[in-house]
Amino acid sequence: MKRPALAKRYAASARPAHEVVLSHLLERIDGYAASREEYALVIADEVQEQAAHRADLTRYRVSGTGGYRSRKLTRIADTLHFAPSHASRLVQAVDLVTFLYQRLDRPGVDPREVAANERLWSLVASRCYHCWCWDPLARLP
Repeated sequence: MKRPALAKRYAASARPAHEVVLSHLLERIDGYAASREEYALVIADEVQEQAAHRADLTRYRVSGTGGYRSRKLTRIADTLHFAPSHASRLVQAVDLVTFLYQRLDRPGVDPREVAANERLWSLVASRCYHCWCWDPLARLP
């Protein structure tokens, strides 16, 4: 998410960026699990307000996630689990993919760097279910 755009569009009524991104991510995880008729166990990097995020998940199950894509989450198993990234190879892998995606969004000036990042992305792109960075100020097509 483009954080400055969130603050500019919603001003004082803006929800915290992490909360917004997590709700969008949970929608996508739930949708993917449903498309495969499976359930998902969500393990995230440790953050502040873990109890609040777990309470949000409970609310999303009952009332939906809100927003224009509101979805009642039915395929997230158990609760949100939080682990320090240094202790979880899967959380580290997500961090690396996220870092690489950000590098593609803001490419460097060295063409070798750009080419290397594009080659790395080509190794994971086919495994991505959804890939998008929300800009709250961008116009919809």
